Amino acid sequence: MPDQRLAPTPDRHPHQPRALRLGVAGPVGTGKSSILATLCRELAGELAMGVVTNDIYTDEDARFLRSAGVLPTERIRAVETGACPHTAIRDDISANLDAVEDLEEAYGPLDLVLVESGGDNLTATFSPALVDAQLFCIDVAGGGDVARKGGPGITGADLLIINKTDLAPYVEVDVDAMVADASGARDGLPVLALSKNDPVSVARLADWVREMLERHRSGTHVPTDPGPMAPHSHSHSHSHSHSHSHDDA
Repeated sequence: MPDQRLAPTPDRHPHQPRALRLGVAGPVGTGKSSILATLCRELAGELAMGVVTNDIYTDEDARFLRSAGVLPTERIRAVETGACPHTAIRDDISANLDAVEDLEEAYGPLDLVLVESGGDNLTATFSPALVDAQLFCIDVAGGGDVARKGGPGITGADLLIINKTDLAPYVEVDVDAMVADASGARDGLPVLALSKNDPVSVARLADWVREMLERHRSGTHVPTDPGPMAPHSHSHSHSHSHSHSHDDA
């Protein structure tokens, strides 16, 4: 892995003042941290990168990435949300925004900052005030019908990843059917069937990020909001004493 602290800055578009901020969301256990590690391995040799992870009470995801050696450890920041994960990526983004801006100030100019949400449900989406684009991750182990259940993450994220396709034979899931269901729910937005053990799908993911970065630099990509989450209550171990709804400020 190249030492990005000493390496020259890769070619940058002269009018692009800051990094592309790419959010990664999805339910618990779908492989978000693995996707971040894969992207770092694929792209760190050509792009200056940073990562911000979110956990409720720990820095577990950040420690996983640091131990994997995918980036210099100081370029991986952890946010402990202390509350439901979607709160920190949509309702009150200040902690995440501070972490992203601190990375860019300390190690910039950066090309790409990845922001990983804590594991949440199918309604989790990033505020466009925090990220420029977002991908949503589901996996075959969650069941072949997950894509049909919809939700703003599935239907509106810039990219939907169906992860862990190598496990499909063991959980009796038809990946092609799952991709078809997802494509039908997304009205033409891209869907990627991914396994970290499949070089072809990994290359497609890296190419999608490169294309999004170029669109960001050229000003042709406009951040969009996949849609607000429906009002909901929580029964997590960090439960609230009241129900509440989430709306953009």
